[in-house]
Amino acid sequence: MTFMASIFFIFGFITNFNIAMKDQVQLAFDLKTLYPGWENFFAQLVNGVFFFAYFCFSFISGMIIKKIGYKNGVIVGLVLVATGSYLFFPAVSVLSYPLFLGAIFVMATGVVFLQTAANPYVVALGPQETAPARLNLTQALNGVATTIAPYLAGILVLAPAVMALKNGASAQEAADFVKMPFVIIGSVVVLIAIGIVFIKLPEIIGDATVASMSALKKPQVWLGAIGIFCYVGAEVGTASQISSYLTNLLDMAKDEAVKLTAIYWGGNMIGRFIGSVLLGTLSKNLKYRYSLFILVFAFFVGWFIFSAGVKDGQFIFESKPIYGIIFFIIAVVNFLLMLLGRGIANVSLGIFGAANMFLVLAGFLLPPQIGMWCLLSVGFFNSIMFPNIFSLGVNDLDPSEMPIASGMINTMIVGGSVVPVVMGAITDSVSLKAALLVPIICYAYITFFALEGSKIR
Repeated sequence: MTFMASIFFIFGFITNFNIAMKDQVQLAFDLKTLYPGWENFFAQLVNGVFFFAYFCFSFISGMIIKKIGYKNGVIVGLVLVATGSYLFFPAVSVLSYPLFLGAIFVMATGVVFLQTAANPYVVALGPQETAPARLNLTQALNGVATTIAPYLAGILVLAPAVMALKNGASAQEAADFVKMPFVIIGSVVVLIAIGIVFIKLPEIIGDATVASMSALKKPQVWLGAIGIFCYVGAEVGTASQISSYLTNLLDMAKDEAVKLTAIYWGGNMIGRFIGSVLLGTLSKNLKYRYSLFILVFAFFVGWFIFSAGVKDGQFIFESKPIYGIIFFIIAVVNFLLMLLGRGIANVSLGIFGAANMFLVLAGFLLPPQIGMWCLLSVGFFNSIMFPNIFSLGVNDLDPSEMPIASGMINTMIVGGSVVPVVMGAITDSVSLKAALLVPIICYAYITFFALEGSKIR
């Protein structure tokens, strides 16, 4: 379980580091000049290409992993991630946007293998009833990585790049700040892959008499796959839109806006930790104790993210505890709504889907000073969506059906490719706020799946 948690951390960090690079890419490749009027659309291709890999390889990776095993599937994934990471160096050196997108695609293909292997493995490690709790725990550690990644991208990559451009540096010199982080990522992943070769993992073996393709005949698999499409699309699309929302409607600096997306992902992390506790098998007393600790931790997360930053190349810390208090209050609401769900996966998912419909709609209708907080709060209620949709989608399956079902469901993570690009096109052609109608539709479907579509037929 510890090993699988580390894999979730790796692909969480890589995914969100790429998402956070959207604004850096606009600066480095000067997309406003290359594609006037469509710079948001082409910047969103960073997300589009990354998540398109899920459409291309999720189903294939499921079949390959069924043949070579989970461990070898993880090793293949790590090798591809490392290869993609190293390809960023030549792409940035020659300022080739197509090559840059190609590097993202290779890296994303590796992440597809990691995710296709990891999710069913965690589900199969214990009883089906506690599968959402196990997935929430691993997703919580994934959430730690997704919180750290945009924060590091903002203060270590985007901030120095913006400063370099202000000081008269060329686009090439600003782009150079992208190289080293990916070289480091690639090197760390190579070391992990070498270590995994020597780790013994138990294989999950199902009933060989059951045809693996039979999973595709079960409605909950297909409806769950559409749910994953909507969830990932809405999550990534909203996260990508937040930085544009802050810079265009509140005149916030780009590096500060990217840093604050860590609040969105921080809420996701806190919600997953709360979910792993409340959906687990602990006594009621321990659940409340651990939840209280997590809520206090939420205060410090919000306080630190809003207080720390980089200015003129120097790390600064301007204490802003009021933001920690706001973050704490949102976390308490998240906790109370999770209690309302009574630990039942589909009920909790339905409540959170409806909550996010309301929050994104509020971001659309209300003044940006208030709408900002509504959109940042969406991360909290995204927290349990992936593990709950996944566990409901693979409910009542034989272990031998899991790789194909997992591949099918993970194929629909392509929603993270389609939805942000659609939102980027709407932003360019209509308005930034109009693009928020897309995730509202996505969360409406998730609510339907939770309350009706997930029923076993």
